[in-house]
Amino acid sequence: MEIKRDLYINKLVSAKQNGLIKVITGLRRCGKSYLLNTIFHNYLLSEGVDESHIIEIALEDRANKSLRNPDNMLEYVRSRITDNNLYYIIIDEVQKLDEFVDVLNSLLHIKNADTYVTGSNSRFLSKDIATEFRGRDHQIRLYPLSFSEFYAAIGGDKSDAWSEYYTFGGLPLILSFNTEEEKADYLRNLFQTVYMTDILERYTIKNDNALRTLSEIMASSIGAPCNPHKISNTFKSSENISITGQTIDKYLNYLSDAFILKKADRYDVKGRKYIGTLSKYYFEDLGIRNAIINFRQQEENHFMENIIYNELCLRGYQVDVGTVKVVKRNMRGEQYRANLEIDFVVNKASQRYYIQSAFSIPDREQMEQETQPLNNINDSFKKVVIVKDNIRPWHNQKGILIMGLMDFLLNPNSLDF
Repeated sequence: MEIKRDLYINKLVSAKQNGLIKVITGLRRCGKSYLLNTIFHNYLLSEGVDESHIIEIALEDRANKSLRNPDNMLEYVRSRITDNNLYYIIIDEVQKLDEFVDVLNSLLHIKNADTYVTGSNSRFLSKDIATEFRGRDHQIRLYPLSFSEFYAAIGGDKSDAWSEYYTFGGLPLILSFNTEEEKADYLRNLFQTVYMTDILERYTIKNDNALRTLSEIMASSIGAPCNPHKISNTFKSSENISITGQTIDKYLNYLSDAFILKKADRYDVKGRKYIGTLSKYYFEDLGIRNAIINFRQQEENHFMENIIYNELCLRGYQVDVGTVKVVKRNMRGEQYRANLEIDFVVNKASQRYYIQSAFSIPDREQMEQETQPLNNINDSFKKVVIVKDNIRPWHNQKGILIMGLMDFLLNPNSLDF
């Protein structure tokens, strides 16, 4: 089964020979090695690059154990460069290379070499890269398969593909399993033996039960406002575990650094400022989310919101959750201030969109409820409501774009309707 990842190939092509180390980052098992060693490799061959000018080194392979030594690595690479034409150096699992930062900096001094690396585990989480490379890197963020990539690979009925996707997620290896039991076992094992182990090792966490329990709590509340102090109280009352709100916040950062969770900050649209409380968290991959709680709580409306969030991030947007203050009247006619929620405030350069995820809008009353936050925004940026129903995109009388989920997910330019 062929998996096309054209978005990332285009990014790699744009970054060729830019004088920086190209670092492919992302969740473990999301396809970083396959992207470089198969898709990018084949692209280079199709462009006429000679096979001898593609130097691939898989450091996880024991046959390359000697190349984990920095001096051996440099000697080997230099021995492979025999002319003045351009060479592509691709190093997989670079964290296994001793003093890898020094080695990669040395490779930058080879004028006819262009270097690409992947890395993972507890020594190579997301926040390490900026610290380690200090501006000499070009990061390309790889996500699990988008629904568009997933559907292109499996085809068939879109509804069936959607159900499969929100249940088992977009890690590429999922496509190689035949039964639901195999997929579920793979995801559960991956979370317990790989993702959790990476975090526990990196931060020498002794109370692993607290981290696992927090993961379960977050998996049970996709897209809900997150208050670490309330979660701390939950631990004390239901789990009989004493853990502070500060520690909860720290653990959430660990899960985010490992690409398991992604944080969406809260933004006051009218006040034009960030609010430092009640952020939301979404899962990078819903298959992992479902595995954490043994595939319970199959709430499709929350899955839809999470997948829309991931799709917006994949398209390169900065995604926040929004609030807009309005004045309302109670039953006695008294005025009071209320906060209305906007699911996503989406920014990229000069572009901005306000987006609501609405699983179903069966009547006018529901439409009014879903669009009320958008109607109270006074600027001229585009406002969008995405619904689960298979409908043709249309604009209501106030100019709000209403579109179906499949149109949004399968068309990369869908927000331009």
